[in-house]
Amino acid sequence: MTQARRTQVDLSATPYYHCIARCVRRAFLCGQDDFSGRNYEHRREWVVERLKTLSETFAIQVLSFAVMSNHYHVVVHIDETQAKAWRDREVIERWAKLFPGSLAAAYAADLPMKMHEKHWVMEQVPTWRQRLHDLSWYMRSLNEWLARRANEEDKCSGRFWEGRFKSQALLDEKALLTCMSYVDLNPIRAKLARTPETSDYTSVKQRLHTRAGKVLKNSVPLMPFVDEVHGQSTEEIPMIPMERNDYLSLVDWTGRVIRHDKRGAIPAHIKPILERLQVQEKHWCDTVEHFGSRFYRFAGSVNRIQQAAERIGRRWVKGMVAAKRAYY
Repeated sequence: MTQARRTQVDLSATPYYHCIARCVRRAFLCGQDDFSGRNYEHRREWVVERLKTLSETFAIQVLSFAVMSNHYHVVVHIDETQAKAWRDREVIERWAKLFPGSLAAAYAADLPMKMHEKHWVMEQVPTWRQRLHDLSWYMRSLNEWLARRANEEDKCSGRFWEGRFKSQALLDEKALLTCMSYVDLNPIRAKLARTPETSDYTSVKQRLHTRAGKVLKNSVPLMPFVDEVHGQSTEEIPMIPMERNDYLSLVDWTGRVIRHDKRGAIPAHIKPILERLQVQEKHWCDTVEHFGSRFYRFAGSVNRIQQAAERIGRRWVKGMVAAKRAYY
């Protein structure tokens, strides 16, 4: 049964969420459609472009993303504290970026307005502030924009997406980094790339280029790892609880193992990373490869999933068996 989004997004439980949106029927988000012979590769840039805009507008940061042929993944952090700290004027300016022809845009541009219009704009500020850190509004602003642009190009109308986007609450550090790895390795699992550095339109490729001093076109602002921010505490700016090189090493090794369909030995420098995460090392690759099917609404340790289930009145939810097997 479909669940109300408010029962799936609970910021008191976690600010981290994994979202997936998939195209309806034979619609192609990106890639090559062998049936019609049309190529939609250029649409990958659309997704990245829009993610960049939304990351600069919402109080929602991107941790990882992957753009596939008929769907995309994005892992986000919802920063309610940031949204509450914005001045009213900043809220209006951010809302105006999403709706350039609105009264908010006129107000932000200091255009002539009637007094009742100015009053109306100010009355909407609390609503807009709440929407600018709301996951549903974030995904709506992404999916509707992509659907309109795709339908205009295809000269058609109607639904472009299967329905509501799917979301998973990532309840702890273990689930977060497992999910990030799963998302970053999607092109490798789909045999579209052999290594992370060749995985186009993924956050891991962007991070690898950044480490090498290069900048990709339309780079999405990504949440930094703990060693990428200097002079600020985690209370001042959200950070991924891991060092960048540790994460990239973990993803690189995992991707090579998954791509070549062999388990192999875990390198010495990878073992301490898994130990810190309290991950069963023998199950790491299997959990990453099948993360999307092993967990449903919640992902994390057994205790965290049980707590989340109790909050929505459930005694059991899918994912507990996988959590018991993968994490300790």
